[in-house]
Amino acid sequence: MILAVARNRLMSLTHDRAAFVLAFVLPVAFFTIFAAIFGRSSERTATRRIPVAVVDEDGSENSRRFVAALRAEKGLRVLLAPGEDRKAPGQPYSRQDAEAAVRGGDISVALVIPRGFGERPISFEPGIERPRLTILADSSDPIAPQVLAGLVQKVAMTAMPDALARSGMEALDRFGGGLTPEQRSKMEENLGWLRRHSQTPSSGSTAAGPAASGLIDVETRDLMGETKSNPTVAFLAAGLGVMFLLFSAAGAGGALIEEVESGTLDRILSTRVSMSKLLLGKLLYLAGIAAVQLTVMFLWGSLVFGLELRKHLAGFTVMTVATALACSTYGLLLASICRTRMQLVAVANLTILTMSALGGSMFPRYLMPEGMQKAGLVTINAWAIDGFQKVFWREEPLWRLWPQVAALLGVTVLLLALARRIARRWEIA
Repeated sequence: MILAVARNRLMSLTHDRAAFVLAFVLPVAFFTIFAAIFGRSSERTATRRIPVAVVDEDGSENSRRFVAALRAEKGLRVLLAPGEDRKAPGQPYSRQDAEAAVRGGDISVALVIPRGFGERPISFEPGIERPRLTILADSSDPIAPQVLAGLVQKVAMTAMPDALARSGMEALDRFGGGLTPEQRSKMEENLGWLRRHSQTPSSGSTAAGPAASGLIDVETRDLMGETKSNPTVAFLAAGLGVMFLLFSAAGAGGALIEEVESGTLDRILSTRVSMSKLLLGKLLYLAGIAAVQLTVMFLWGSLVFGLELRKHLAGFTVMTVATALACSTYGLLLASICRTRMQLVAVANLTILTMSALGGSMFPRYLMPEGMQKAGLVTINAWAIDGFQKVFWREEPLWRLWPQVAALLGVTVLLLALARRIARRWEIA
């Protein structure tokens, strides 16, 4: 009897597609996505290659050696000019160009090497001013500036050992009673040999060792988060908001399946209401509900967590409308494809959770491998989150939202057309 009960439940599971998908397909899909993000650590460096714009205002031999050593680091992708990563480099970066690139989201970090760096890059003498390197950072990616700061210190020790030795020699000459001409001559000879035989590091290490800390004076400027009271709230509201909009739209779109099962849809279509008008009416309702849901979430973020909503109302409205339309048509498409409510639940859970993981609702896309970041662009979540980040984080003008708005409206038109085509089976029946 025990085996009979177990066999009966197994047969029920194999015939229940929704339960089967939730039990086996969904966990495998999630495992695949997160394994692609976090796994294969032995096949790559400890972190992704971070694109960094380098501005060499000094132009000395030492600064050029320093930049060459940075370029050899496997944890960095050093760019000296806009468009260099697309094989179409322009003029070398200036400080203003690098700052604009960080503010615009083209890169998350830049390094400025000031004038005078080549003359005294390293100094052990107290009270001696050293040229200060500046890291221009976008703190929406908190990892990049920390990795770059560590690598700057590492490269200072490994790429310019002669500068390190010269600084020590000068400190010894000043505080150790002075060097004789013969000692100085021998030291200069050794420094020359060290310079000739120092090699650009090729190690893929992405962190400085303890001994490299503080050799170079470096400051980090947060270009984006300095004036924001709670900068992560907008990202969380957008990411979670889009995910729950998709679930809500899928659930509300399921009313279409109930109308089919109850015969209500046949009675509606027997009137002057066509399938196109019915779908557009449902889209208007779903989009309206979705827009209210997003508004409530962002209002709550404004009242409780200090999200700066009032001064971003125009951008918020544009992104809310575009996102609500895209999510709503996705719900209509699922309702048109699925035959039963149980099918809708299974397909919605599988696709929405997968899109949310891939599109950045659960884990920031900037921390994913480059391939995963590009793959995320097939999701509604990625375009919506990017648009809301432009509004609340980068504070860009409305016209700069056109790629995200165009993508979301394009998805709306495409999914609505697919839903209308699939819904023809109800008209024929």
